[in-house]
Amino acid sequence: MATTYTISDLAKEFDLTTRAMRFYEDMGLLCPERTGPGGRNRVYSPRDRTRLKLTLRAKRLGLSLTEAKEVIDMYDSPRDTGTQLRKFMEILAQHRKQLEAQMTDLQAQLDEIREHENESLMHLQRLEAQGTLKNQ
Repeated sequence: MATTYTISDLAKEFDLTTRAMRFYEDMGLLCPERTGPGGRNRVYSPRDRTRLKLTLRAKRLGLSLTEAKEVIDMYDSPRDTGTQLRKFMEILAQHRKQLEAQMTDLQAQLDEIREHENESLMHLQRLEAQGTLKNQ
């Protein structure tokens, strides 16, 4: 008999809320079987557990859930592995470029902050040296 998991099992294992689990299901990342009255109980398979693990790994890499789903779905299909890997590399390259651009912007902001801090410090030191600085 194959191992199955409840929503609470996986939420606890991966330190998630059940709400997050339901959101991943709504996004099509997870497809649990429904049991019980009105299909209220979710039963997750080992495949769902693996997909959740890959989703969280993709999030750590900074991919959007849509990108994560696209990559994970590629591995569910019987397509050529080379095509899948090329697509994955393309997504990673796009994401890397985006992060590098953000890093460049952040570095420019940090440089500007340092410049303003230095100017303010020099102005403060001049005022203190002149004795014109008033303590408030």
